[in-house]
Amino acid sequence: MTVAIAYAMPAEAESLIRASGAEPVESAAGVAIYRLPCGAYAYVGGVGKVNAAMSAQLVIDRLHPDMILNVGVAGCFEELPIGTLVLADEFIQHDVDTTAVGDPIGLVSTVNRVEFPADGAETVGKCLDALGVGYVTGRVATGEVFLKKGSRADWIRCTFRPLVCEMEGGAIAQVCLRNGVRFAALKSVSDHLSSENNAEEYFDFGAAMDTLNRTVLALAHELAKL
Repeated sequence: MTVAIAYAMPAEAESLIRASGAEPVESAAGVAIYRLPCGAYAYVGGVGKVNAAMSAQLVIDRLHPDMILNVGVAGCFEELPIGTLVLADEFIQHDVDTTAVGDPIGLVSTVNRVEFPADGAETVGKCLDALGVGYVTGRVATGEVFLKKGSRADWIRCTFRPLVCEMEGGAIAQVCLRNGVRFAALKSVSDHLSSENNAEEYFDFGAAMDTLNRTVLALAHELAKL
């Protein structure tokens, strides 16, 4: 199986690239692409839904992966410990609202759906189980905002019931759905939406990413065997 590991920021991918000895393949439209010795790819697509969608389509067109695995940090709506691994079972996009014309909240036009599948989650979960890595599963909310404690976060929690939130995965899930490419996402809890200082928690995400990337490197080897 050919897997492309999607990161938003260079700082998130840094420890994986260093530990794996990944080599640069190319940089296209600002998207840096690396090849791991196991045959998997990693790329840094940028922050936010537009960057995530553009880079996912670019990687699909150039590399033809069987699966895109989105990896990164996420804010948590529950009090899970920082560094907890969350395997997404589905995504919603909380910033999509065409209710004024009668649509359900979160409905994405053209594909006409609210929930986007992480159809590679079962495969990734089996590999994590085989590696003895602990994780939880849950819904992920994607949107173009770094959430903090307040009315917006409360509304998202009550409306969509996600476990974590971030800014890219839902867009990658949408691109994968339209291209017939399997999709999965593994997130590390970086901060809590109930905290008064979740931005300060977030800026300590380096340690959480180092831990996550050790798992991702082993996971990439397992997926490459399939």
